[in-house]
Amino acid sequence: MVEKVRTTPYAKKPFVRWAGGKTRLLPRILPHVPERFENYHEPFLGGGAVFFAVRDRISGHANLADVNMHLVNAWNAMRAHQDELRPLLDAHQAQDSKEYFYEIRALTPKDPIESAARFLYLNATSWNHLWRENSKTGAMNAPWGDRPFKGFTEAEFEAITMSLSIADVRKEDFRLAIDRAKPGDFVYLDPPYLPIFTNPDEKEPTAKFNKYNAKTFELADLIDLADLCRGMSKRGIRWVMSNRDTAGVRELFDFADIVAFRAHRSLAAQSKREVESHHSPEAVVIGR
Repeated sequence: MVEKVRTTPYAKKPFVRWAGGKTRLLPRILPHVPERFENYHEPFLGGGAVFFAVRDRISGHANLADVNMHLVNAWNAMRAHQDELRPLLDAHQAQDSKEYFYEIRALTPKDPIESAARFLYLNATSWNHLWRENSKTGAMNAPWGDRPFKGFTEAEFEAITMSLSIADVRKEDFRLAIDRAKPGDFVYLDPPYLPIFTNPDEKEPTAKFNKYNAKTFELADLIDLADLCRGMSKRGIRWVMSNRDTAGVRELFDFADIVAFRAHRSLAAQSKREVESHHSPEAVVIGR
């Protein structure tokens, strides 16, 4: 039997921008990813930069998950409902303006495809591509970013379809998502970084990027994640985690290998207290 030749390339980059995305850090992460593995698991999906980068290494299935329902809905619309999605994105592109951005931001569509189109439009045109949610109402509240909505080309749609042909995307807590992994699989973890304080007397953190969702990621969650990673290592499941290089992370993951480096952050700040340092201490944590 002759193997079918793939003519459509895989997508090479995310179709959404997400706070803490790892596109720029791929050269640091990919050397620690196996060249071939069966199933892929990514419980903190976001923009999925690592998934797209390792798509051709997956021989089985991709289990993708995130707790943000708007993000997951957009991924699933791109995966399985592009025919309905395209005209809605075209309509957003035709009407795109500052006033239109705030008009769409105020809406709450009930139809999942309309909601996905709204998400993709707002994500592409908001300030610094942020999707920021009010902690009480869950409403998206990032301001306009003063950039045009470019939409997606036919080639981009086809490449995304090819990449997602093996994927399931779920709204799911990372604890449940990790439980699916088995020996022979690979798990990539990119949890929201915990806020950091410039000194012990500060009451507000310098960074708030754990608030991409109405429910924040807290220290207790990171402790649970460390326990799950320890369990994966004992079961022979290969995994890699990205995180900030801190004493706390090193203590919690002392059973793993840690590669430290400094990453340049170019995120513009609306407030000096809401932005990470330009040279952020980063770590790639590797299960063993």
